[in-house]
Amino acid sequence: MAISLVYLLWSIPVLLAVSLVMAATRHERWDLICKQAISSAIWTLSFLGAIALGLAIAMWWIGTN
Repeated sequence: MAISLVYLLWSIPVLLAVSLVMAATRHERWDLICKQAISSAIWTLSFLGAIALGLAIAMWWIGTN
């Protein structure tokens, strides 16, 4: 069962909110908050992308055997 694109788009505002809250708990200046939020969002997207890629490869490998 595939995930609809609409459900994946809901993750964007959640990711932004979590990144901003995490950054705001570490810094008080807006420039540092934005820099940390962007860094955190990129790291999280990279991590989730690596998991998705690993699952896609595993599903392809299982499907070909």
